[in-house]
Amino acid sequence: MIAVVQFGGSNCDRDAVRALSDLGFEAERVWHEDPLPEETTGIVLPGGFSYGDYLRGGAMAARSPIMKSVREAAAEGVPVLGVCNGAQIGCESGLTPGAFTTNASARFQCEHVYLRVENADTRWTAAYEEGEVIELPIAHGEGRFELDAERYEELEADDRILFRYCDEDGNVTDEANPNGSLGNVAGVLGDSESVAVLMPHPERASLPQLGNTDGRGVLAGFEG
Repeated sequence: MIAVVQFGGSNCDRDAVRALSDLGFEAERVWHEDPLPEETTGIVLPGGFSYGDYLRGGAMAARSPIMKSVREAAAEGVPVLGVCNGAQIGCESGLTPGAFTTNASARFQCEHVYLRVENADTRWTAAYEEGEVIELPIAHGEGRFELDAERYEELEADDRILFRYCDEDGNVTDEANPNGSLGNVAGVLGDSESVAVLMPHPERASLPQLGNTDGRGVLAGFEG
């Protein structure tokens, strides 16, 4: 069972459950003050505005009671996916490197973007080809990925960058970068391949009736 953690202020938890269910997974919401169910085989940290984004996005949720169990599960190899606010929570809790901070525009960005698959040899990107361009929606005010130069070089060397913002033809340019992220980074792996975070929303591009299913491949990563 995939546990979709519901924090105070989450608003994409139901979307995640529906998208996962449509792919044939058993998924249910788990309140952040409750323990992870024993039958948990995967974890989603969903989008939203946990704790109203006070202090900074994800900072308070990262200290929520359930996160200790999430970190322990991740250490044991349970797949964990953080999306948007969940990506911020993942970084703030140490599951993945870097931080997501205020967009370069200082505005909330709500639009569709193109992403280039940088590493197709992971559970989260195995459904794609390296260099493939997919389209996903974003909706965030603090999506700019930042990391110090030394650790960024390590991230690149270890092939832990999953997606970069690009144009429709796959060109990684400043113009295609919606939030000013370092290196146009949109998604990264943690120390383990089983943990990943990304700012765009794959669950919002997974249902055929919405006209775009490019995000299904990311969610399929829970199959292992």
